[in-house]
Amino acid sequence: MKESSVKYEIIKQLSDGEFHSGERLGERLGISRAAISKHMKGIQELGLEVFSVQRKGYRLAQPLYLLNEAQIRSKTNLNTHVFPSIDSTNQYLLDRVPQLENGETCLAEYQSQGRGRRGREWVSPFGSNLYMSMYWRLDAGMAAAVGLSLVVGVAIVEALEKSGINGVKLKWPNDLYYQDKKLAGILVEMSGQAGGAAHLVIGMGLNIAMSEQAKNITQPWTSVSQILDSDDIDRSQLATTIIQACKTALEDYELQGMVGFVPRWNRLDNFIGRSVKLIMGPREIQGVVEGINDQGAVLLKTENGIEAFVGGEISLRKND
Repeated sequence: MKESSVKYEIIKQLSDGEFHSGERLGERLGISRAAISKHMKGIQELGLEVFSVQRKGYRLAQPLYLLNEAQIRSKTNLNTHVFPSIDSTNQYLLDRVPQLENGETCLAEYQSQGRGRRGREWVSPFGSNLYMSMYWRLDAGMAAAVGLSLVVGVAIVEALEKSGINGVKLKWPNDLYYQDKKLAGILVEMSGQAGGAAHLVIGMGLNIAMSEQAKNITQPWTSVSQILDSDDIDRSQLATTIIQACKTALEDYELQGMVGFVPRWNRLDNFIGRSVKLIMGPREIQGVVEGINDQGAVLLKTENGIEAFVGGEISLRKND
C-alpha cells in the first residue's frame, strides 16, 4: 500500500473522533506501531490536529465527515471524482479538457498546490474545507464568459442559504464574505480559440471547519462552522447542493446571460452603498458601490458620476 494510501486509511479510522490505539491501528493496516507513529506526523503536516494520550491512543481534534463520491454522484447525476490528495482540483480538470463532459466535477480532501486569483496560494488543510472544480463548455465563446465568476458566486450563496447558512455576502468579482471576513473564493480559468467554444474550469475553495491555527493566511477569514457555531456539517451533502446550484446557474447563464443575475447579485453584494477603493495596478479609484451592470462590471459612484469597471481589486476605505 502506498504511503499516501496508508495515511488516508488511518484518517478514515480516526474520522469518528474517538481514541484508537496505535497497536489496533497497526493490526488493521498490517504495519507496526512505530510506523503508525511516523504516519501520524505526516497526517499533522496535512493540517489535521491529532491528540496522543498514553494508554488511549490517537484522536482527531474533531470528527471528520469525509467526502462520499458515490453519494455525490448519485444525487447530482454528474461525473464526479473525489481524491484524498491532489495538487489542484482546477489543474486536474484543465489537464483533461478534451475528455470532459459538461458539469464534470473534481473534489479533494487536500490540495498541495491550491491556488487563488493572481497565482496566490489557497491554503488547503485536509478534510477541513471544500475544494471543488467544475468543467463547463461555453459554445458562445470566451467573450461570453465575462462575469461568470459572479454567476457562480450567486449560485453558491443561494445554495448556502438553502442549506441554512444565512448572512453570506458577495465581494466583486469572486469572493464570498461573512461579516467582512472571507469565507470562500472562486477561480475561473479558461482555454479556447477565437471563434470557438470556451472551455471553462470553475474552482471554489469554501472554508468549512478550518482550524484557527491554520498557517499562511494573511487576511481575516471565517468558516461555516463558525457561522453555525457547530462542527456537525455534512460536507458531501453541502457539496451536492452547491454542484446542483452551479449547474443550474450555468445553464441559465447560457440562455439569458448576466441580465437575470444582476438583481440576485445586488441583493447579496457585501459592499453595496459602502465607500471602497478599487485598485487597478498603480491606479486607485475611490467611490461608493452601486452594484453591478448587465456586463458584470462593478458600478462605483465617483466624483465623475456612476462609472463601470471590469478589472481590479476592491477593498474597504478606512473611513467606512
